[in-house]
Amino acid sequence: MSDRKEKLLADVAKYHADVNTSRPFVPGHTEIWPSGAVLDASDRTALVEAALDMRIAHGRSAREFESVFARRIGVRKALLTNSGSSANLLAITALTSPLLGKRRLRPGDEVVTVAAGFPTTVNPLVQNGLVPVFVDVDLETYNTTVERVTSAIGPRTRAIALAHTLGNPFPVSEIAALAVEHGLFLLEDNCDAVGSLYDGRPTGTFGDVATTSFYPAHHLTMGEGGCVLTSRPLLAKIVESLRDWGRDCWCAPGANNTCGKRFQQQKGTLPTGYDHKYVYSHVGFNLKATDIQAALGLSQLDKLDSFTAARRDNWARLRAALEGTPYLLLPSATPGSTPSWFGFALTLTADAPFSRWELIQFLEERKIGTRHLFAGNLTRHPAYRDVHYRVVGDLTNSDIITERSFWVGVYPGLNDEMIDYIAASIRSFAESGGRDGAR
Repeated sequence: MSDRKEKLLADVAKYHADVNTSRPFVPGHTEIWPSGAVLDASDRTALVEAALDMRIAHGRSAREFESVFARRIGVRKALLTNSGSSANLLAITALTSPLLGKRRLRPGDEVVTVAAGFPTTVNPLVQNGLVPVFVDVDLETYNTTVERVTSAIGPRTRAIALAHTLGNPFPVSEIAALAVEHGLFLLEDNCDAVGSLYDGRPTGTFGDVATTSFYPAHHLTMGEGGCVLTSRPLLAKIVESLRDWGRDCWCAPGANNTCGKRFQQQKGTLPTGYDHKYVYSHVGFNLKATDIQAALGLSQLDKLDSFTAARRDNWARLRAALEGTPYLLLPSATPGSTPSWFGFALTLTADAPFSRWELIQFLEERKIGTRHLFAGNLTRHPAYRDVHYRVVGDLTNSDIITERSFWVGVYPGLNDEMIDYIAASIRSFAESGGRDGAR
């Protein structure tokens, strides 16, 4: 590194310290966000260094992140994308590839998923002509069960696609075994759960393919970004092709003849020797991330352990402080799991003398940010009015989530004072039976 560059980066670190002076928490005045990025001087300097080097495309930092992140999670391949939603699109689309032979998913095939979730777990099914089969969830874990998934498997079922809700793992080991038993693909949407464990094993390592997100709300951030994870070489090859325009070539950007046969192959009905860099084996996309994003991701990855510990501590502190609060159903970890929590979910009981809106309004007036549990019951949204899907069992709990659930934050940017203020505010409102008594 040149002396001039070192000085510039030192100035960037100093600038970060100058503009990020900590301010005391003032209850009712300081904003408490439900989620957000936690960024330090190393993150800012990583971004600036990548910019100084003009690493503006998918290159060295992206490939380094893919290698380091794959090892950290415990899979063979990680493929960086421009968002977690794109990662889900690539993962599902990969399962439709002709390279999978008879196992490929085809239009009309069914995929078991849950109704209560985020739309981009389900949207790639619709976009690929597949049929979502919706099942319900439990109200303590906000995940589905092995029994519900089993009951939904029919003659046209070819895959299972589930997310670990708010960082709380679904019973992924058992559902992975169920998928193997029935010859189904398993997509593990790990976007909310980086750092979570099930039976002591990282989530994101059980499925045929898994996804994660690096949006600012998530466990690590690149601003925007996501990743597809797999230990299956063929699926990795397909995902990379789909992500990179659908190309057949696997040269890294800037490389020209890695295979040594660039002008010596015959594909499709193309002339023999057609430039392999411009041969396409899939109808693909361009969903790559940039080196500037990856540089931030590498810096963030160094902090994953401390971020995960903070999420667990904040969740446990909030759970203990709210124990016994009337009219609220508190969340629980899935048995056998150690979640890296994304948020703290709350559901009002049926006999609550106040509405979700009234409690949320009370909290928001106190500068405590809240969020609904994503889409609630997806089947009730206008986007899915004309979508062909199947429902197995009832969606009672998904409807309850739509009408009575929300979540508050536990992300690493919150300290003990903030967590205690969140808990005290919720408890005072609930114990008073509503807004007027809590004032």
